[in-house]
Amino acid sequence: MVTLKNWQASSHELIEKSFALPQFEVDLLKAKGQESPVWIHFGGGNLYRGFHAEIAQRLADQGELSRGVVVCETFDEEIIEKAYHAYNQDCLEVVMHEDGKLEKRILAATADSFYCHPSAEKSFAKVVAYFKSPDLQFTTFTITEKGYGLKDPQGEFLPIVAQDIAKGPQDVSHTISIVATLLYHRFLAGELPIAMVSTDNFSQNGQRFQDSIVTLVTEWLKRDLVPQAFLDYLNTPEKVSFPWSMVDRITPNPSESVREVLAADGFTDLSLIHTTKGTNIAPFANTEVVHYLVIEDSFPNGRPALDKAGVILTDRETVDKADIMKVTTCLNPLHTALAVTGCLLGYTSISAEMKDETLVGLITEIGYHEGLPVVESPEIIDPKAFIDEVIQKRLPNPNIPDAPQRIASDTSQKVGIRFGETIKKYQALADRQPSDLTFIPVAIAAWLRYLLAVDDEGKAFTPSPDPLLADLQAALSGIQLGETDAAKVHQALVPILSNATIFGSDLYQLGLGGKIEKIFIEMLAGQGAVSATIQTYLTHFGGK
Repeated sequence: MVTLKNWQASSHELIEKSFALPQFEVDLLKAKGQESPVWIHFGGGNLYRGFHAEIAQRLADQGELSRGVVVCETFDEEIIEKAYHAYNQDCLEVVMHEDGKLEKRILAATADSFYCHPSAEKSFAKVVAYFKSPDLQFTTFTITEKGYGLKDPQGEFLPIVAQDIAKGPQDVSHTISIVATLLYHRFLAGELPIAMVSTDNFSQNGQRFQDSIVTLVTEWLKRDLVPQAFLDYLNTPEKVSFPWSMVDRITPNPSESVREVLAADGFTDLSLIHTTKGTNIAPFANTEVVHYLVIEDSFPNGRPALDKAGVILTDRETVDKADIMKVTTCLNPLHTALAVTGCLLGYTSISAEMKDETLVGLITEIGYHEGLPVVESPEIIDPKAFIDEVIQKRLPNPNIPDAPQRIASDTSQKVGIRFGETIKKYQALADRQPSDLTFIPVAIAAWLRYLLAVDDEGKAFTPSPDPLLADLQAALSGIQLGETDAAKVHQALVPILSNATIFGSDLYQLGLGGKIEKIFIEMLAGQGAVSATIQTYLTHFGGK
């Protein structure tokens, strides 16, 4: 019998079962990290455990990281208690190959973890002390795109942010406010340099991060709660940098089937954890083989040799190109198209969708024939090879338990980037027009059809969470299956398709609004109309 908490006592048995173990003195690395880390990570969820923790481990194995990473969680305190402290901060990583092979390793380069919130006074004081230390070189973040948001759709500060603005750095609750407070302590300690690295999966993440911090601190400055010198410090890249990054590794919620495999290996303490705040986590993390982390090489206080663990270090322009390639062409648009159509067609896994020739045809057209011709290569990654990898290896991997329902979350916040940017490129090019597009409009029409919350068999389903869901469904409330009145459909869709906040432009002005309306009506024809409509367009327009 083996337990993750005491895995070192079973190291010989684990080696015999092909588990990769740390190649460094674990206790020493942890002790040094607890004393004074060089790397702090915010966001203790599955992406850190299935990617960043592996990077740290690879560095430590090579002697390139002598102090363990400290993890800070600002949202869900149960993560720290149940997934970190209960297992000495260690995690069992399972890399799932497409042929069914499971690559298993113990990750032990995390030194300590804290619920980093002022309400947890002792923990917060410890993190403040770390931020006052010249040893701290950089922080990384996986707090989700929403974690950087300060305002509601009407442009007003969220209530929690408004409270933080009024009270100042002495009494904060929002994640951005907490981070700004920690940076204030670092400023007061002598304007010490640091890199603040967002590795969340959205475009120009470093810029968004900096803008959020600066916006908040500017509000504090207006109220004389901080000095002008603090804002100057944040706006000086030689002191505080906000590198841009592109991150790509599918790390879904922990799988029960993976837990069963690990239990068969003798582990007895790997139960799935469901917190009261809705986090799904486990003592293990399951993830895919393919991974990319591209970071702008701007670290004013130095850094470990991250490139020796597979991180691509480059300039901001190249990071942006790599991100645009992924987010607008090679992966994210395909994911979104599969998400909404998968929900409509009753699929519960992405890999199962990849056995549907109609859906594979749809994403093939969106990726290869509509997106790829207008994407700019970042050179460090070949876009064509990237799409090949996505369609041929990554999405069909049956061992990645990813669901269209998960990916469909917050689609209204994604379509402007995942489809809208390609639309803009067609508008900007002399030899192309947005009206030339066919399959991106099909995907947008499918999303509108999805919003009706009725699947392709006419059965009701629950759409995934989305901040605009209620408003969008209200606009479509008069539309039902079988609707053929083009004027009625137009009236319902105009507020959506003309909304530049959603799509980045008015789709009617670009000649796409009417096309999408037509496809949408075709998808309303009755049972099976969604699949039939996609197939019709593939038959008549595919390969062009």
